[in-house]
Amino acid sequence: MTADDRAGILLVDDMEDNLIALEAVLGSLNEPIVRARSGEEAMKALLRRRFAVVLLDIRMPGMDGFETAANIKRLDQTKDVPIIFLTGADEDAGYTFRGYATGAADYLTKPFDPWVLRAKVNVFLELHRKNQQLQELLAREQADFGELGKRLAVLEDRLSEEPLDIATLRKEARELRRLLSRAERSNR
Repeated sequence: MTADDRAGILLVDDMEDNLIALEAVLGSLNEPIVRARSGEEAMKALLRRRFAVVLLDIRMPGMDGFETAANIKRLDQTKDVPIIFLTGADEDAGYTFRGYATGAADYLTKPFDPWVLRAKVNVFLELHRKNQQLQELLAREQADFGELGKRLAVLEDRLSEEPLDIATLRKEARELRRLLSRAERSNR
């Protein structure tokens, strides 16, 4: 899997020092990290590529973190991307409630514990990978069942032919059994 195929981590903060600190903490996860300096930049990045998680500062000029989160959750393409809000410890206590009400998956205050942040981001990365594996498995299973349906239709047509070619019918029945076995294994 190339870096372009992997869903990355989107860091959204208007302060360069905060972005540098986040990159330093998360760099060891070896996942693509994309920066955005505003809510508008974040939305553009989200529409260009997939992300496993967004770390979103609340206080930014222009579109703040709450507005950005609301826009993320509004779009079908981005609504399922988890958001971790990051904000200063001295912020209004109502920010926490508002963050979760806006759709945040988590909320951390600065200064944050780097180990805790890395662990939380890693959980979302792992969840994203597992979700991708499930989608790939489902696609394979649907393809197998589609193939099974086609082959059953061919077998039904051959059964109505005269004279019956028993050797070919047996071969096709074995192939159908193989497809069914593969589908049953993937359902376990």
